[in-house]
Amino acid sequence: MKKRTLALLAACTLTIGMLGGCGSDKTKDTTESVQNTQSTQDDDQAAADKVADLIDAIYVQTRNDKTDEQCAEAKAAWDKLTDAQKELVSGENADPDYFGRDTGDASKDDPLNEDNIGENELLVVSFGTSFNDSRVADIGGIEKALAKAYPDWSVRRAFTAQIIINHVQARDDEKIDNVDQALERAVANGVKNLVVQPTHLMHGAEYDELVETLDNYKDKFETVTVAEPLLGEVGSDATVVNEDKAKVAEAITAEAVKTAGFDSLDAAKDDNTAFVFMGHGTSHTAKVSYSQMATQMKDLGYDNVFIGTVEGEPEETACENVIEAVKEAGYKHVVLRPLMVVAGDHANNDMAGDDDDSWKSQFEASGYFDKIDTQISGLGEIDAIQQIYVDHTKNAIESLGNIVTSSESTTGALEDGIYTAKFNTDSSMFHVNEAKNGCGELTVKDGKMSIHISLVSQKIVNLYVGTAADAAKDGAELLQPTTDTVTYDDGTTEEVYGFDVPVEALDKEFDLAILGTKGEWYDHKVSVSDPQPALTDAN
Repeated sequence: MKKRTLALLAACTLTIGMLGGCGSDKTKDTTESVQNTQSTQDDDQAAADKVADLIDAIYVQTRNDKTDEQCAEAKAAWDKLTDAQKELVSGENADPDYFGRDTGDASKDDPLNEDNIGENELLVVSFGTSFNDSRVADIGGIEKALAKAYPDWSVRRAFTAQIIINHVQARDDEKIDNVDQALERAVANGVKNLVVQPTHLMHGAEYDELVETLDNYKDKFETVTVAEPLLGEVGSDATVVNEDKAKVAEAITAEAVKTAGFDSLDAAKDDNTAFVFMGHGTSHTAKVSYSQMATQMKDLGYDNVFIGTVEGEPEETACENVIEAVKEAGYKHVVLRPLMVVAGDHANNDMAGDDDDSWKSQFEASGYFDKIDTQISGLGEIDAIQQIYVDHTKNAIESLGNIVTSSESTTGALEDGIYTAKFNTDSSMFHVNEAKNGCGELTVKDGKMSIHISLVSQKIVNLYVGTAADAAKDGAELLQPTTDTVTYDDGTTEEVYGFDVPVEALDKEFDLAILGTKGEWYDHKVSVSDPQPALTDAN
């Protein structure tokens, strides 16, 4: 019995010992697993932090000797990260979207930084954007319009925002000149005549800085000048408007109305719809330009169009104030659209983003409106806006003196006969009926020309060759309408007004005022070009 008891005690002791040994190994494994996990997390964060530091290093407004190297290093480090590590990237300005956000195909863009410029250069200067699709459509759209209008001038590009230049270079390996680089390129290429066309909205801080930079190069060229920004001269107060602001107001409103699916602004108003154009805003004295745009909308009778700014300067353009203005006007459907040349970060995030502080979110949170829509499109892709830049460039070229460009040449005398010719206008709200493909019937007889145009409706009741001010004077010879029947592609027909407009010369812009059904005259610039013999039965 005693031996048996001793044996049992020994067995129990051995078992307890074995159990104790197993527990010790398990604890050790758990500890090592935790340590390994922590080590992996630390390594992941360290890798992400390295990329964040590299992004912050190139998120600067000044280029230096190491910028190219730093851009390449940042991209190479990002490419080495795992998907999990990329989500950890966070710095003063760094985040996963810096390299990870899809903004379109950069290969579709042309940085316009090649040499072999020639004697005449047209340098198009923009703030810039890292949104590839917007860069192609908006900035590229303006550049292409200028290149087409002035084939005797080499169009080149420069951005003022080095932060954006670095971003595009690091992410997409596309190199865009800053202003100094572009000017040095022009000097090295022997450019004699330089015209700088800013795509800026107004005479703000960036425009002033551009002029200061150009001052350092004024002795490097035989002639150099800066064209007007989009909205032209600023003016003294909120009541001062000009022809440029009127054109912009008409163009952007027409585009917004069309995109929203309405036949006219009045139709949108009847639908209880308001349009809000969101600009950037500025503390510069030029901020009055936004107030002037609001005045211009009122002068045009655009009661359901409002102007706002991201920065809330001027004060009445702050989001909360615009919300209140739209609410008081009684509109329940709001369409937000950027008052910016480029639909970039501000349009995508500050206007249409899902964060609580975006304009879309703030309008929705107010509870005043039934529906909020957004249109993420920049001004630069609108044909009528491009034409304003073309006109500003023309004025700048003409200021240089006797520099002849092919865009200024005329077709020459035409033989008597009937021709089809393009009727070009400065406004998307005043143009030839779509059934006519932008053309009218040009008649040449005894050396005199006139073009018959069919318009889009019967809302324009008179035309006058000259300015609106002269058209309103007693005794002004007004052009009277004819009733034309147009046939659309689907076979439907419509009765619209047509006019016979005298033409002094081809390819030469002239004043043509229009009178609407509301009894107010508006100024426009038109031209007639590309005459082709009209097709007849004999042809």
